[in-house]
Amino acid sequence: MQQQIDALLAQAKTHIDGLNNLPALEAVRVDLLGKKGELTQLLKQLSTVPPETRPQMGQTLNLAKAQVTEWLDQKRTTLEYAALSAQLAQEKVDVTLPGRKQEAGRLHPITSTIYRILNIFRGMGFMLAKQEHQIEVELEDYNFTKLNTPPEHPARAMHDTFYFADGTLLRSHTSNMQIREMESYFKHHGPTVDQAQAPFEMRILAPGRVYRRDSDMTHTPMFHQVEGLMVSKTVSFADLKVILTTFLQQFFARDDLAVRFRASYFPFTEPSAEVDIQCVKCSGKGCRICKQTGWLEVLGCGMVHPQVFQHVNIDPEEYLGFAFGMGAERLAMLYYGVDDLRSFFENDLRFLGQF
Repeated sequence: MQQQIDALLAQAKTHIDGLNNLPALEAVRVDLLGKKGELTQLLKQLSTVPPETRPQMGQTLNLAKAQVTEWLDQKRTTLEYAALSAQLAQEKVDVTLPGRKQEAGRLHPITSTIYRILNIFRGMGFMLAKQEHQIEVELEDYNFTKLNTPPEHPARAMHDTFYFADGTLLRSHTSNMQIREMESYFKHHGPTVDQAQAPFEMRILAPGRVYRRDSDMTHTPMFHQVEGLMVSKTVSFADLKVILTTFLQQFFARDDLAVRFRASYFPFTEPSAEVDIQCVKCSGKGCRICKQTGWLEVLGCGMVHPQVFQHVNIDPEEYLGFAFGMGAERLAMLYYGVDDLRSFFENDLRFLGQF
């Protein structure tokens, strides 16, 4: 048996020294020290050795097992270090190369336009409508009926508005905010305000998404509007003209910007007007942008219709108000000189990076 042990150790040493990967090393360990390994089998044969030499032979076998285990551990350490070195060499980073540039985030041009609009009106005393009143999935009553839009009005047709089966719809304008704000505001403030001490007045803004069945170079099914509403006992159309003229001149940063009001029709305002500005491209001389007219339509406005006040239990004989609404995309196109509205929604970073 001693000769078997010596031969096994010599063979194991040669075999282990010649290994170059961890899976092969594990296979050798199993062949030598596993349940059916060669050294394990010699230990099992120890019972057949004469009793007088059995202790010495047992000690020899245990020393042989310890020696093989030591060789295996040393080889495993060597192979693991070599594998780690190879991995590090493959994954090393050249610290002399320039670092990866971190792109800075920026606001979308539509978002920047809305912020610009809101900031100008905030300077005139307007405040944002309550978040719970800026509802996109709206009741038909708030989107049309209480805004004095009759059932036969074209805007209520299925081909113009997105309806749901339960009678709700995607709001087609931000004017629904007017009804919800006036219902809430006058309910909590109107009756309790001492007009002799502090005349009642509300100035509200509501930016948000609106939806209509339309899509081309100047229209999209979803776009953004900013709605404004002012109500008091003394407000007039002259106030409306001053506020909107001031806003447009500040928005386009031109104190000499010409603004005109054209008579128009909206169900929820009377009188109503469309607001035009002198073409910012040709300064009124006539070009492709303004269709040779020298003017560009930018928003609609008017005095709040008495029937709208009646729908929210406000006495139209006591209070007056005006409302206005504008498309953020329309103003962004004019401000930035963009021809195709769809460019804002295609998410082309080359286009958006210009702003």
